[in-house]
Amino acid sequence: MKNNTWTIIKKECARFFGDRTMLLTTVIMPGLMIYLIYSFMGNNFMKPKDLGRATLYVENVPESISPMLEALPMDMVTEGTDFEQLRGKLALKESKFVLLTFPEGFDSLTAQYDPASGLAAPNVQLLYNSASESSQQAYSMVSSVLNGYESTICNRFDINASEDGMAVYDLASNEDVVGNFFSELIPMLLLLMAFTGCMSIAPPSIAGEKERGTIATLLVTPMKRRELALGKVLSLSFFAMLSGLSSFMGMMLSLPKLIHADELGMDANIYQVSDYVVLLLLIFSTVLVLVSVTSIISAQAKSVKAASAVMAPLMLVVMLVGMIPMMSSTKVANLAYFAIPIYNSVLSMSQVFAHEASTIALLLTLISNCLYAILGVWILTRMFNSEKVMFSK
Repeated sequence: MKNNTWTIIKKECARFFGDRTMLLTTVIMPGLMIYLIYSFMGNNFMKPKDLGRATLYVENVPESISPMLEALPMDMVTEGTDFEQLRGKLALKESKFVLLTFPEGFDSLTAQYDPASGLAAPNVQLLYNSASESSQQAYSMVSSVLNGYESTICNRFDINASEDGMAVYDLASNEDVVGNFFSELIPMLLLLMAFTGCMSIAPPSIAGEKERGTIATLLVTPMKRRELALGKVLSLSFFAMLSGLSSFMGMMLSLPKLIHADELGMDANIYQVSDYVVLLLLIFSTVLVLVSVTSIISAQAKSVKAASAVMAPLMLVVMLVGMIPMMSSTKVANLAYFAIPIYNSVLSMSQVFAHEASTIALLLTLISNCLYAILGVWILTRMFNSEKVMFSK
């Protein structure tokens, strides 16, 4: 029995290590791709963000807390400021400051206040903009100092208290909050769904015909090979686009319920018809690139199973690229990033959702995607012209 078991083990090892494609896709490729993608993301996107030095505007700053606030890594301004005017500027997404207001005579009020009295404690107002990373970071640092001081004096004051629930301390607009949320989440989901659609249709159409032998019938007809390649890519792109359109509509209709927009007082209907048109163009151009890639892989593979095995690690790459907006700012000064396949689509979609897209960047993304698709058709034509590739066993 032991000999039989050992024989089976040797047979399976010979089959596994003898198949270079299987060895590459299951052992080498996953680790190599994770290393390359993580290294690339670490060098370009995962660096600590330089948000600049924020400003803390303080009104009626007490002597007890002033030294702690001055120790924070931000500029503190205590005099000569118009808080009403600053409040209006704080509502802008580009704001890089917070507003801190203490009640007059804060130290004496906290000394006289009895927490057991049931009366409202002195309230400290800290206004910020959660849509601005700089303002949000400054808010976290200041609130940490205030909470720490509050604990040392036995909770004798409140921070951003609201008895009637009507006071607003986060001045971020609904458009900015929803835009930031959508810009981080939706591009990854759309990209994954588009790639999944391409994976489901490309291997059966090309690798499947090779496996069944029906591709030989098409290759011996008077049809030109480039016409066959173009027909395959265009038809597969059409089906993948239908899948992408369905996914896009389902996602946009369901997201308000997913994030409980009504309960949070958020209005998810913040985009214009032009925004949706641009998003659909980005999705369609991305599908052209993905179909080209999956078609090339399917043409190289000997069977549908082999093509699917090669594409599986690519799913990880696509997912990691889609997650980049969650880890870095969508504002990119270098237009060269919009020529990087797949990443340019993720970045452009994120900017559209965040209302930060530029016409030049969008055009560069669409044009480069179309050029990559044309290159893919050319490569696929060359593969169809190769008897070694198309009739390999």
